[in-house]
Amino acid sequence: MDRLDAIRLFIRVIERGSFSAAAREAGTGQSVVSKQIAALEAQLGAQLLLRTSRSLRMTETGQRFYESALRLVDDYAALEALARDTQAAPSGLVRIAVAPVFGRLYVVPHLPAFFERFPGIRVEMFASDRYVNMIEEGVDLAIRHGDLADSTLTARRLATSPFVTVATSAYLERHGVPAAPADLARHACIVFTGREEIRPWSYRGGDGAKVLHRPDGSFLTNDGEQIRAAVLSHLGIANLPAWLVIPELTSGALTSVLQDHEMETTAISAVYPSRRGLTAKVRIFIDFLVETLARDLQER
Repeated sequence: MDRLDAIRLFIRVIERGSFSAAAREAGTGQSVVSKQIAALEAQLGAQLLLRTSRSLRMTETGQRFYESALRLVDDYAALEALARDTQAAPSGLVRIAVAPVFGRLYVVPHLPAFFERFPGIRVEMFASDRYVNMIEEGVDLAIRHGDLADSTLTARRLATSPFVTVATSAYLERHGVPAAPADLARHACIVFTGREEIRPWSYRGGDGAKVLHRPDGSFLTNDGEQIRAAVLSHLGIANLPAWLVIPELTSGALTSVLQDHEMETTAISAVYPSRRGLTAKVRIFIDFLVETLARDLQER
C-alpha cells in the first residue's frame, strides 16, 4: 500500500470511528488496518491516534494531519477528475439550487442554447429561497445573492446588480415623484423583511454621505417575486435588485426614481462545496452563466 492509500485509510478510520469499521468498508482485516496506520505514523515520526480498548481519538498532531489529509485527497481527486474530463466531452447531471424567480428569469430561458452546445449534460434545478445544505442534499452548485457567510464553500462571482427604486407611472402620477430619499417618508413603500428584519434602503448623495431610509408601508414580504408583483400592482415604491425588474424597466412598465443618488449593489455568486472540487460539467455551467448574465444584466 502506497502512502496516499495509507492516508485515505487513516481518513476512513477517523470518519468511521474505529479500525474494525474502516476494515469492513475497505474489505480487509482489522489487523491490516492497524499495521498500515502504525506504518504511516512511523513514516511521519509522529503519533496520530491514541488507542485504548474502548476508544480511539486523534492526538493534536493527528487532528492537524487529518485536516491537511482531507485537502490532499480532495485535491488529488480533483486532478484525477480533470484528467478524465479533458479526454471526453463533458457529460452527466448538474444539480443546481436557485431562487425561483432568478431561475425563471435568467437560467431556464437559456437552457435550450446550453443543451445545444453541451448535449451530454443534464440539469436538475431545485427552486428554493432557503440556503440548502449542499453536501447533505447532493447539490453541485448554488446561485446565491448578497454577502456569503459560509466559509466552507468556494464561490465565483457571476455578476453584480445595482439596487433600483421603482414604481409604476400610475402610482407616480397619483402620489408624485420623490426627488430625494427624505421624500420617501411620504410614500407607500413595499417592505422587504429578511430574517425578521426590515432591510433599509441605502443611498449616497452628491457629497458622498450615506443615507438610510427605513421603509414603511402596508405590505411586507420576504419574497422578491412578491415585491415585484406588488409594485406592478401600483401598491407603492420598491427598492430591489435591478435584475428583478430589468424587463419592466426596459418596456416602461416601471420607472426608476432617485437615479441621482447612488445605491448599493448586490453580488450574484455561484458557490459549490470546496471539498468536492470543480468538475468539468459544473465549471462549464458556471462559465455559461457568466456569459449569459453579462448580456442580461447590462447596466442601465
